Amino acid sequence: MSEPDTYDFIIVGAGSAGCVLANRLSADSRYRVLLLEAGGRDTSPWIHVPLGYGRHFANPAVNWLYTSEPHPSSGNRAIPEPRGKVLGGSSSINGLVYVRGHRTDYDVWRQMGNTGWGYDDVLPYFRKSENQARGENMFHGVGGPLTVSDPTDSHALCDAFLAAASTCGYPMNDDFNGAEQEGFGYMQFNLQRGRRASAATAYLRPVRRRTNLTIETRAHATRILFRGRRAMGVAYSQAGRERNATARAEVIISGGSINSPQLLHLSGIGEGATLRENGIPVVHNLPGVGANLQDHYNARLVYRCLQPVTLNDVVGNPLRLAKEGLRYAFVRRGFLTMGASYAAGFFRENPGAVYPDIQVGLALFSTDSAGTRLHPFSGFSLIVRLLRPESRGTVTIASSDPFTDPTIRPNYLADARDAEVLVGGMQAVRRIAAAAPMSDFTGAEYAPGPHCVLDTDMLDFVRTRGGTSYHPVGTCRMGDDSAAVVDARLRVHGMDGLRVVDASIMPKIVSGNTNAPTIMIGEKAADMIMADVQ
Repeated sequence: MSEPDTYDFIIVGAGSAGCVLANRLSADSRYRVLLLEAGGRDTSPWIHVPLGYGRHFANPAVNWLYTSEPHPSSGNRAIPEPRGKVLGGSSSINGLVYVRGHRTDYDVWRQMGNTGWGYDDVLPYFRKSENQARGENMFHGVGGPLTVSDPTDSHALCDAFLAAASTCGYPMNDDFNGAEQEGFGYMQFNLQRGRRASAATAYLRPVRRRTNLTIETRAHATRILFRGRRAMGVAYSQAGRERNATARAEVIISGGSINSPQLLHLSGIGEGATLRENGIPVVHNLPGVGANLQDHYNARLVYRCLQPVTLNDVVGNPLRLAKEGLRYAFVRRGFLTMGASYAAGFFRENPGAVYPDIQVGLALFSTDSAGTRLHPFSGFSLIVRLLRPESRGTVTIASSDPFTDPTIRPNYLADARDAEVLVGGMQAVRRIAAAAPMSDFTGAEYAPGPHCVLDTDMLDFVRTRGGTSYHPVGTCRMGDDSAAVVDARLRVHGMDGLRVVDASIMPKIVSGNTNAPTIMIGEKAADMIMADVQ
């Protein structure tokens, strides 16, 4: 063992929240900050080319490549659960979509006993983080680290999709993060001059030369070091050596909803019986660690396109593909700047819902599954996402070995209400696909296909062919009850000098993509930490 290095703050995980913390905490030169990242540096050019996210679904160089445990409610399948393993974390490999969720999501957090987490409380931190290309208003900020911009180009298929939604009676909305979420419109992306704006490029790169900030990559945290109930540092493995680092003020876990509960378990914090079964001494019996896992389950409607305007057509034509490459290289426009969903809609499928429970995204390409080869025909996808799942899952250690993947049991669609809402949402989206003027583009339905007519048929498709939206949250839940893991200031209950700051602290999942809310959590936590350490 090497002699331990001493810092004021140790941050475990350089994902969306960890990069924010490293930037904000090291801004005060009085404090030494260590940032540990199990993955490598974000040097791959395909990280920074927006459409490159498709190359990372099965890339072990930047992805943990987790899979879930099979469950009867989702077809007894092991479903891929990709998580970023690189500077920037999942913000370096995601679909770039910038969505905050519905304002009610945060008001519910506050109503659950989390003082200071209502919408009016968190909005200033969204604005602080943001450099909104459209300019500043009461909902959006300018001058922040994270660039938020419109797509570089409109698209005929997207325009037809939005017009068809209007034909079906849905309202239009040019800002899902403004006064109202409900409606249909173009997405905004974390896109800066045609390149990905990840948490690493936005928050870490500008400050990486600060003398009080140390960034260690390929540094896999193996356990938190304690003196009694106080976190004193972190043990980590790097280049085959075991190293220790000590923290004068705090250890902050920002590993995300899979890795954060795993590290707590490995360190002796969690449900006592589970720890003892794996030969881990119990430091603190905290049963909520790893519980409350939530994600946005989805299913894809895939259509052949009647006009050659999709990415499939470009990839299948060497001349068009070369032109797209040149277009991106010289003017930073075109398909290579595209996020996962180009246009989207938020709507209420359940008649009793008071805010959207379904999100649909139009992807200008089609595949059999995410990250696989595009179809040889002209095609597009309509991704229908369940926004407010009732099902809950768990993340637990499978071994005391820190290099063994944890056991992930999301229990997708275990609550029958989830499947019912999702099936209804898919039938509604089918009607939009068939409506004018989108009908000018919509050819034969490839999946689920014309044989899938009844709700019972659709339910079988959803259970056997659906998947995750890669938005795991909730496994270190914030709250003031016995099942919570952290309090409203994100301090681990029953411990000193230890916080969790990432998407795992969400008590309920937000109604939309989770990267922007995770960055907000990092911003708010940084202010709380600096206030507490004074």
